[in-house]
Amino acid sequence: MKIRELRERKGMTQAELARAVKASRPTVCMWESGARRPGLDYLPVLADVLECSIDALYGRAGPGRSDGEAS
Repeated sequence: MKIRELRERKGMTQAELARAVKASRPTVCMWESGARRPGLDYLPVLADVLECSIDALYGRAGPGRSDGEAS
């Protein structure tokens, strides 16, 4: 997953991302390290906060939205 790269591009800390998606900082750390993957309920929230598509979270698309919206 590309969460760390996308988070850093936004200039956010792990704690800031955790607050924004209502998760703990250790959970965000596990997502970034690959120890765990975010649950389906977190994916749209992460994509919204990080301003990317869900595919981009998995490294399958560029960082911009792929739904036709301007980013």
